[in-house]
Amino acid sequence: MHGLGNDFVIFDGRDDGFAPSAALARAVADRHRGVGCDQVITMERSRHADLFMRIHNPDGSESGACGNATRCVAAIALAETGGDSITIETLGGLLSARMEADGQVTVDMGEPRLGWDEIPLAAEMDTLDLDLSLTAPDGTELRAPVAVNMGNPHVVFFVADAEAVDLAAVGPEIEHNPLFPERVNVSVAEVRGRDAMRVRVWERGAGITFACGSAACANVVAATRRGLIDGAAAITMDGGTLHLEWRADGHVMMTGPVATSFRGALEFRS
Repeated sequence: MHGLGNDFVIFDGRDDGFAPSAALARAVADRHRGVGCDQVITMERSRHADLFMRIHNPDGSESGACGNATRCVAAIALAETGGDSITIETLGGLLSARMEADGQVTVDMGEPRLGWDEIPLAAEMDTLDLDLSLTAPDGTELRAPVAVNMGNPHVVFFVADAEAVDLAAVGPEIEHNPLFPERVNVSVAEVRGRDAMRVRVWERGAGITFACGSAACANVVAATRRGLIDGAAAITMDGGTLHLEWRADGHVMMTGPVATSFRGALEFRS
């Protein structure tokens, strides 16, 4: 399945307890020798929600949140039950989702974590204005990003032209900067109006992706904190547009489409 081209291999382990290892997740995610995807997702049983969603990055590491995958998993589960809402447990916390009349899925991604130790950062500093800067090979200056944790850590750099930034070059450098002990997802964001943004994302453990739901959430929070937007925006990524709202109650709502590419069975051999 995919959400705006952010694609996933989704396993259902609720009945048989299937849980892929890091090595197996890497093999499945490999676009040349496996199936190929941005993340490997496993639906598991949960004692605290309707189901548990486990997220493996292509490098085998686990992630605490993935907004686009949450929408995909919600669509699967809601089709099974015929219901219109569901609660999903992740390593980053509990998320609720609902099906909209037009077939899009809305996820309550919860409240952002904004403390330096919640990102986490290696040193105490103002998360609205991080002491971090570098110059991209194209000459773009990236400086003073905003840090937000949306179940996983993000930094958002505001730039004049998101398309111009050589994200493939600077993404790995920022992801592995010592300031981020758990690594970090990197966004370059261009504000195009009080309700519109253009965002490109380098995901930790995955690289550049067509879309990233948790990054979209982090961007609407970062732009609102900077006073650049008014709490809601259409965020256009490489794969399409997500609609975000940071509500007065502190929760970030994300709405977007989902799609099924194919269904099948994999045979694993040792």
